[in-house]
This record gives sequence, C-alpha cells and structure tokens, in this order.
Amino acid sequence: MTTHSARLDLFGNPAVTRMLGHFTAAGKAVSALNVPAATQELVKIRASQINGCGFCTDMHTKEAAAAGESAVRLALVAVWREATVFTEAERAALELAEQGTRIADAAGGVTDKAWEAAAKHYDEEQLVALVSLVAVINAFNRLNVMVRQPAGDYQPGQFG
Repeated sequence: MTTHSARLDLFGNPAVTRMLGHFTAAGKAVSALNVPAATQELVKIRASQINGCGFCTDMHTKEAAAAGESAVRLALVAVWREATVFTEAERAALELAEQGTRIADAAGGVTDKAWEAAAKHYDEEQLVALVSLVAVINAFNRLNVMVRQPAGDYQPGQFG
C-alpha cells in the first residue's frame, strides 16, 4: 500500500484555515436549506467519486453511515442508474450532480432534461441548494485532489 502525505497542511496552515472557513460557511449555508440530509450526502459522495477525491468520499460516506444511511445504498451510489434503492427525487439530484460535476464533458453543461427532472421534485429554494451543493463539493474535491489529501482516517463529526 502506498501512503503519502498531503502537499499542503490543510489543518495547520493559517492561510488555508482562513480560506477553508469560507468554503465551510458556504457548505453550512447550503446544508441549512430544505433538501433532505440523505440526498445531500448522496450528492456529495457521487461528485467526490467522479472527481477522484478520496478524502471527501471517505468523509461523506462515513457521515452518511453515521446518520443511518444503509451500506447497500452507499455501495450503490457509483452505479445509481442501475440500482433500485434510490427514489426518483434522489435519482434526479444524482443526475444533476453528475452533469454539474462533468461540465467540461458536455457542451452546454446540465441538460434541460436533467434540470426538468430535478425541478419536478425540488422547489426553487431546493434547486438553489442542490446547485450550490454541487459547486461547493466540487471546490472541496479540487482542493483535496490537488494537494493529495490522504483518505481513510476521517471520523464522523470530526469537523463539527
């Protein structure tokens, strides 16, 4: 097993601490909006998987499990299209998350079909929350991937 340390100390560098405070505040503002917590975690997990962010995948999988999410649903997030364990609303949120994360892969970004499916299940405030959630988790993913933040040691509730 190859282990490595992060390129930057995300938890001991004052400049990083200040910047991450803003990211965290944005994440808390999104979490306070009216989207089910389970859906929020599923979206964060899926975006993190796509981006190859081990740290965020570890964190949000463990947070979801600690909040009562089933092992089966967590194991099937990466293949949600073929899984029967997600609601239509969750599936719409996961599709929005995937397309919002893979913007560079699609001319025009999120399709009208994906947006309409999400809008069928979520009101405008919830759509703001989902779009913002995808943006925030993508920012965290990119930061962690660039600095090679190791995964595996996260403990649920570690960051408050």
